[in-house]
Amino acid sequence: MKPLITRKKTDETVVTVVNAVLSVVNGESNTSRDSEKTTASTFEDVPEGGFAGWATVLGAFLIQFCGFGYTASFGVFQDFYTQVYITNESSSAISWIGGINAFMTITGGVVAGKFFDKGYFYHLMIGGAILESFCLFMLSLTKPNQFYQVFLSQGVGAGLGAGMMYVPSMAVVSHYFRKRRALAMTIVASGSSLGSIIHPIMLNNLLGPLGFAKAARANAGLVSGLLLIACASMRTRLPPSPAPIGFREALVKFSKDRAYVCATAGMMIFSIGYYYPLFYIQLDASLHGINPSLVFYSLVILNGSSIVGRLTPGFVAHRFGVANMLTFGMVGCSAVIFGMIGLGRGEAGYVVVAILYGYCAGTYISLISPLFSSFAHNQAEIGARIGIGFAFSGVSALIGGPIDGALATSEFIWWRPALFSGLVTFIGFCFMVVMIQILRRRSSQKIEEKA
Repeated sequence: MKPLITRKKTDETVVTVVNAVLSVVNGESNTSRDSEKTTASTFEDVPEGGFAGWATVLGAFLIQFCGFGYTASFGVFQDFYTQVYITNESSSAISWIGGINAFMTITGGVVAGKFFDKGYFYHLMIGGAILESFCLFMLSLTKPNQFYQVFLSQGVGAGLGAGMMYVPSMAVVSHYFRKRRALAMTIVASGSSLGSIIHPIMLNNLLGPLGFAKAARANAGLVSGLLLIACASMRTRLPPSPAPIGFREALVKFSKDRAYVCATAGMMIFSIGYYYPLFYIQLDASLHGINPSLVFYSLVILNGSSIVGRLTPGFVAHRFGVANMLTFGMVGCSAVIFGMIGLGRGEAGYVVVAILYGYCAGTYISLISPLFSSFAHNQAEIGARIGIGFAFSGVSALIGGPIDGALATSEFIWWRPALFSGLVTFIGFCFMVVMIQILRRRSSQKIEEKA
């Protein structure tokens, strides 16, 4: 393969560096140390923004709005389906719709990340946008008490479409940012928070007056328009890797990175309990006879606070560290979930839980991609690192909601799922503490080697 030079020739030194880098990518290097040096040279000229960079951030922001923002709004559907639309199924069964949607959205990153590394970014974006839009319109055609119709359209179809876009839209931001990557990615991640505010407000105000079909079509129209803008805004900057890392090779290589393994395991366990407030806080408030206005806006309050939580790390992560702030968010979530055991005694408790959990969850979500990206040894690994990490978390997202519903039973005994979710999120936090210790030890060893 002949070296590809996308910039105009300026002098022989630049040409030599680029050729050396491409020869390393093609497997012509003799040592991994030389490979790391030359790979780093390729990305020294990261623009840290520019029109194309910030337009890509905007597009990725909208992808998160329509993807995970929609997934995080499932609490509205959980409440509506349980009490109105799918009354012939238990809350545990209904939560499988939200669970499979989250699973497909997150776990789709395994395949999508691999295709992103191969250069199929635009195919993933356009294909995913068309699929999600189509399935959300199909949701409006489903009939009451027809669980399988809703499950296939909203759970499987819309989740698969969002999953095709989720990880690539985060990974492409790294083409334009390096030093300011945490800031850019937290802005992108805040898109899902804004989405999880707008979707509940829209749905709660339309489901009653217009009915399910018209409300679902209106929501699908909003998503379709925003996805069109997103696809038109995003652009890749770097060429695809000539030799992207394979899935098996990635698993073998990444499994030797103890810090990455601890992070992946911790987030996987944590995600089992993470979705409990998102899926059940509105239903919990409704069944406890809380003011209907507060019930409708419980998710809005939670996700509004999440925006603040997602944006905060972008400004302070460079001081406190991505890993430290993410771990702080996890232990905060665990503490708030334990606090949900006492809910049901007044409106103030729901407001406090929504604000605190939203902030902590926002801090956690916004830093997942930056953390996984930080483990990558070169640009070609970013998609795989993020995709595999999200995949394991996606499995937890699939089972967490149904477990919570089964623990609550048809009598809705809320302390059981709250206790369970609090415990698993705390265990996930413990894994992250171990990861931080490994990273600190690794950093100390590097300092000693340099000395």
